Amino acid sequence: MRTLSGRILKKQGWKIVGDYGGLKKSVTIFAPHTAHIDYYYGKLGFTELGVNFRFLSKKELFFFPMNYVMRGLGSIPVRGVKGQNAIFQVVEMLNDSQELHIVVSPEGWIKRVAKWNKGFFYMAQKARVPIAVASMDYEKKEMGVKAIIYDTSDFKTVMQQINAIYKDVKGKNPAQFAFHSEE
Repeated sequence: MRTLSGRILKKQGWKIVGDYGGLKKSVTIFAPHTAHIDYYYGKLGFTELGVNFRFLSKKELFFFPMNYVMRGLGSIPVRGVKGQNAIFQVVEMLNDSQELHIVVSPEGWIKRVAKWNKGFFYMAQKARVPIAVASMDYEKKEMGVKAIIYDTSDFKTVMQQINAIYKDVKGKNPAQFAFHSEE
């Protein structure tokens, strides 16, 4: 491991598996998101991967003085930002960057959610970038990029792929993780 972040992860028993394979831009989904500590490990892991990334976070976390911390950590406030739509905001950021990976938890909450937010799909589709599927497996103590999905033409097909990729991944609180379901 090449960075301080990597040494911290290694000391805590974590290892990085997979990477972006030279991919310069993506919408990266990060799941399962079942505990607040996921952000800590995620930040360390993406730093160790050595890519330019930003996290999307609920705007409710951007209150004084926490807003300075959140922005300093690379978070972007979303949901209900006056005069802005998060999808178009992210598309603009991706289009204006040479290298950027936008990291989002499609579940949107740390509680069990069976219907994931589709925003990540539309962000990738509109920006014409792939979806990187990243995970944090507490059982194996592994985190990293598990797959890259280039064909974003059909949401149902993409979600079938994503559900298959996450089938053996265990979050910190496994009972709080649910695969996306249209039912």
